[in-house]
Amino acid sequence: MSLTKADFGPEFKWGVSTAAYQIEGAADIHGKGPSIWDEFVKKPGKIFQKQHARVACDFYNLYKEDISLIKDLNIPNHRFSISWSRILPEGTGRVNRKGIDFYNRVIDHSLELGIEPWVTLYHWDLPQALQEEGGWTNRNVIQWFTNYVEVCIKYFGDRVKHWIILNEPMVFTGAGYFFGVHAPGKKGLRNFLAAVHHAALSQAEGGRVVRQLHSTANIGTTFSCSHIEPYRSVRKDIIAAGKADVLLNRLFIEPLLGMGYPVEELKILRRIEQFVRQGDEQKLSFDMDFIGIQNYTRELVTHSSFMPFVKARIVKANKRNVETTLMNWEVYPESMYHILKKFGSYKNINQLIVTENGAAFRDTIIQGEIDDFARVRFLRENINQLLRAKKEGVNVNGYFIWTLLDNFEWAEGYYPKFGLVHVNFDTQQRIVKSSGKWYRDFLSVKE
Repeated sequence: MSLTKADFGPEFKWGVSTAAYQIEGAADIHGKGPSIWDEFVKKPGKIFQKQHARVACDFYNLYKEDISLIKDLNIPNHRFSISWSRILPEGTGRVNRKGIDFYNRVIDHSLELGIEPWVTLYHWDLPQALQEEGGWTNRNVIQWFTNYVEVCIKYFGDRVKHWIILNEPMVFTGAGYFFGVHAPGKKGLRNFLAAVHHAALSQAEGGRVVRQLHSTANIGTTFSCSHIEPYRSVRKDIIAAGKADVLLNRLFIEPLLGMGYPVEELKILRRIEQFVRQGDEQKLSFDMDFIGIQNYTRELVTHSSFMPFVKARIVKANKRNVETTLMNWEVYPESMYHILKKFGSYKNINQLIVTENGAAFRDTIIQGEIDDFARVRFLRENINQLLRAKKEGVNVNGYFIWTLLDNFEWAEGYYPKFGLVHVNFDTQQRIVKSSGKWYRDFLSVKE
């Protein structure tokens, strides 16, 4: 029996996701201030082939064409982010009117075409001016962030119903403040734990600001989630997998739900107490309307004596003789089912929405067409696993594909292609891939 849109019911939200820094370009025009990524791409050895996003997909200039593409693909919901430094060039204080005008145009054009905007407030592009004050390691970031949220609600809240507070806080704190492989390139446990605590507080405080200023808003936040399994069925690997699960899946959701940080399973997290002030435990929690799940793969974890703090190491997919994507992630659709069941088991989550899922494969243009059958299979099988979880009672009510356009994929540059639409970055020509046509046809079925 074939998969159909009708299997999910009329209220299910189908969409596509993008992010400002990855597609907009226009890095330093019309009053936009620099973000941490504008600075990070200048550092030697950090980005694949020294690539950058000064132009990227030029969505800043081509937004009408790209939003029309979303309409042509029958996609009713578009999740996109606002560039903090485009509307507040110094991160706080002066509002850049031209930045506000741009997002007003994006929102208005989307609504004119019947596309519902879902706005992510923070998708990793902290204003550089705030990083010079310590960024997420500075507790003042909570106030800076809530001020920014207030500006967004003031100018866009009359038309935007759906608000996402943070995108994948574990990734931007871990990759950006512990490993140093993402902006701003900081390293070390102290930087990481400070950033974690301030991001977790900002996540809840941001939700409270939106709720106070926009009482009917649909408010959520998103987490990168990977189904974790021990590499071997031995005690050391099982313990290591549990620690990896704490870091990758539980670190931000549990304090948000009022459960506190999962310190019992990972003792090193106790050191976060040095950044906790009186009253913070209550401030960490907020009742989100939905939790965004962003799942791409599973991870197999083994014990490692050489890994500091966690004694755990992910066994890379290319070492395991499994099918992989260009990101060296295992193609494992069942991960979607397992992670939805895991998050669905938390008693005080209102609903789940898959806010990102997709795959990067090697696309080949043949006579002006891109037949990306591997991506079509990946998407179809992941949606099937979502339906499996939904039929078993998991309250999951949306699915957004990452992503609309091939774009700038952070440290990997333009090498991995996730888009439903191919972009020629020399000419800005768009080609809808077979996956985009498949999604269009899937969504065209009437209820």
